[in-house]
Amino acid sequence: MRLTDFRSYPAFEARFEGRIVAIAGENGVGKTNLLESISLLGPGRGLRGAKAAEMGRRVAGEGRPWAAWGRFEGPHGASAIATGTVGEDGADARRKWRLDDEPLKSGAELADRAAAVWLTPQMDRLFQEGASGRRRFLDRLVWALEPAHARDVAAHETAMSGRNRLLAEGRRDARWLAALEDAMARHAVAAAAARRALVQRLNALLASGTATGAFPAASLALLDPVAAWLDEAPALAVEDRLRDALAANRARDAAAGGAAIGAHRADLGMTHLPKDLPAELCSTGEQKALLVSVVLAHAALIGAARGFAPLLLLDEVAAHLDQRRREALYAALASLPAQVFLTGTEPDIFAPLQGSAEGFRATPSGLVPLPKFPVPNPV
Repeated sequence: MRLTDFRSYPAFEARFEGRIVAIAGENGVGKTNLLESISLLGPGRGLRGAKAAEMGRRVAGEGRPWAAWGRFEGPHGASAIATGTVGEDGADARRKWRLDDEPLKSGAELADRAAAVWLTPQMDRLFQEGASGRRRFLDRLVWALEPAHARDVAAHETAMSGRNRLLAEGRRDARWLAALEDAMARHAVAAAAARRALVQRLNALLASGTATGAFPAASLALLDPVAAWLDEAPALAVEDRLRDALAANRARDAAAGGAAIGAHRADLGMTHLPKDLPAELCSTGEQKALLVSVVLAHAALIGAARGFAPLLLLDEVAAHLDQRRREALYAALASLPAQVFLTGTEPDIFAPLQGSAEGFRATPSGLVPLPKFPVPNPV
């Protein structure tokens, strides 16, 4: 991993060889920044969802152009992925991507090379806030199984933005709107089908309890009319139905400022199975345990389906688990076909991982190896 002027790092370089990588350090030394940089080497806007211009190291009050580079070993062999705003200026700087030194049109093209799933302290409120965060969480899970899903979501958003702009300007070009609505319908149905398939497969694995260990089993629900239509009719018929609905609701959508139905309206529901209790009514600790359960099941599912699992970025997760579940988490991570990055404020919290994890102490100038954590099991 190499960074240039990213967040708090003027420059950074490290090689991570352990299957589990534990990073300890005080708050504010850049642990989460490092996880964010890893999360950017794949589809999407990373674990903070920040704009590109916000990620550059600030000098004299202004953000500098930044770059992140990583070398991966995966099903396609070795891949070098880079992203950043080097060569772009100002607050409107746009991210660029490169794969093996070749430019890409968008980050969606990286979906079959690298994927990451993360849990952060900010996600403790995933079930108390809006649907967009839950939808992004679900989409990251889907990308690891269906790389084309990233392109469908992006294409739907592009077509929807074009339609919203035409409607807001009062332009009623029937052909243009019909073409945009056709693209929205096709990509919305593809996205809904991919989300629906993953939810079904995860629910089967979660119900079996084989991948979650001491963590409570969860039941997932895709809350999306388009996905519900797929329960009743084939995809082509659902596309026609959605296309007709979009055409019929142009006036209403123009007044509302956006489409009332589409891939952007999906939500994820979750239930604590042993208690038969919706996640939003569970305690914060129980919600965290449910999310860990889903991530563990997902990693096992993807590992079995594709031969590799997405990178797991777990920011301060262990600190919020009791001792029993913390040990259960470490045991589960050790058996996953994935590289896992864990952060925490104190090295002691990772003591049970000695001999099975590579450990570092984070400092303002970079990472320092922890002597009790030699590289045990190279990836």
